[in-house]
Amino acid sequence: MRNLGRCILEILTVALHQPGCAQVIPIKCALRCVRALVVFNMMVQYRSHMSDTIAYTEDYLDRFHKLKGIFLEFRVTKRTQDKLDKQRKKIRRQRRLVIEPVAQSLPRSMRNDNRQEEKDLCLDLVSGESHYNFIKMPLLRQFCDHIRQFGNIPMYATEIGDLTHKTHIQDGWRQSNKNDAARYIVHSYGRQHAIRMPALNLESLTGHEADLSSDILRYLNRKASTVTSAAPVVRRRVLNRGCKDLFNVVDFSQIYGVSNKIIYRELIRYSRHNLPAAHRLTEDHAIVRSLPVKLLTQLQIPVLAFQEADVDKIYCA
Repeated sequence: MRNLGRCILEILTVALHQPGCAQVIPIKCALRCVRALVVFNMMVQYRSHMSDTIAYTEDYLDRFHKLKGIFLEFRVTKRTQDKLDKQRKKIRRQRRLVIEPVAQSLPRSMRNDNRQEEKDLCLDLVSGESHYNFIKMPLLRQFCDHIRQFGNIPMYATEIGDLTHKTHIQDGWRQSNKNDAARYIVHSYGRQHAIRMPALNLESLTGHEADLSSDILRYLNRKASTVTSAAPVVRRRVLNRGCKDLFNVVDFSQIYGVSNKIIYRELIRYSRHNLPAAHRLTEDHAIVRSLPVKLLTQLQIPVLAFQEADVDKIYCA
């Protein structure tokens, strides 16, 4: 969740960058609400605080509480949804009894007015039934008091315990025969610790140019070469979305109505300022126009894998 907070606002901004006329104000309000929550989340993770930073944190939390009503329609429970369905059926039944004896068809303006009236009544019911009364919401108010009394919050994080649980408990459980697994888990961790301590001592002696036997030096050199030669495994998942006929930059330009020159210029500018020299795009437009669209993954989001300390999943969009 900490890594998600670093990229969720950018993802929402890109996804909602072209709202309709009726959606401009709600989307702006939603982005402001998400921004306030994200900034609050980032500020409470500071390693040190002053009275000003705590005041800023409380201010962003107040902004979030003022704007969170924009998401109430997504907090609809099954009970509220049943009430909405019954209310719609009741309104349509009453309207049918009143209108059918008068006219067989309704003007478009009257149909739009009826639809808007039904929507307003449903929104009133949703705003009255939906709420944020769950335990995690009022707990946010206690963060600032916790900082004043006990110091920064990351000191009390449980991530180290979760990672330790994976390496010390889960791995030992999987390697055991499931009979008296607790004893095997303790012995397994003890053996790993007993082997790791002499290895660290030998590495320290090697750094101080101590006189070691050839077998030990050969072992340490083989271990160092294995670590340096092994390339880190990067898990990638490319989100394939869009049109089926979208293959290269020219197709992208034709489908989305963007000028070729603008696309070439922005791609080359991004490549020149953000990519290393070995991976930069050529500035020849004839070559850029033939590049497949899947290679142009400008937004790469590294997300720490679940319960892994050194493995990142790269999400490209």
